[in-house]
Amino acid sequence: MTAPAQPIKVLLVDDHPVVRTGLRALLEGFEGVEVVGEAADGTEALTKVHDGIDVVVMDIEMPGLDGITTTERITAQNGPPVLILTTYDTQSDVLAAVDAGAKGYLLKDAAPEKLRRAILDTAAGKPTLSSEVAALLMNRMQQPRLSLSTREVELLAQLATGATNKQLAKSLFISEATVKTHLVHIYQKLGVTNRTAAINMAREQRLI
Repeated sequence: MTAPAQPIKVLLVDDHPVVRTGLRALLEGFEGVEVVGEAADGTEALTKVHDGIDVVVMDIEMPGLDGITTTERITAQNGPPVLILTTYDTQSDVLAAVDAGAKGYLLKDAAPEKLRRAILDTAAGKPTLSSEVAALLMNRMQQPRLSLSTREVELLAQLATGATNKQLAKSLFISEATVKTHLVHIYQKLGVTNRTAAINMAREQRLI
């Protein structure tokens, strides 16, 4: 891929200093890419997203404001495109990132050239997914029985923590009756009859 006429200016967002240092060193070796800022969490990232940033390379799991919420806020503010770079490849994380407006989703074990291409494609507005994530989404499309909505996957993920219906309702800002309705639909889609079986099936299918 030909390097752009002007370097793609990148903001790195990751809560681990060692990871940021390693990523900066890697990215600064890429032709056509320039790291112009770093942030340790979403809150700091939002203060550094300005007109000079072309791409935000974002981790998901961070203390305080996580990567998904930060991506959603950047998107809502018509900020620069976000490329998720993470170790998490579950359906719940992928769907949440896509729903939040992320243009790309790549795993941290990706080859350096793939990361460079992903950054350039993201800057150009082209969606980019790691092969693992693409396969995950394709598998979801080919298994309609397991095609849970984003809300259902979110509910399942919290269910796995042992949350009660009341806690789920409070956390998701819905009524307990709505929680029960979601659970019925989840059980039907997964072909199970109880919470434990639903959680086990979801984990087997990498939904959570």
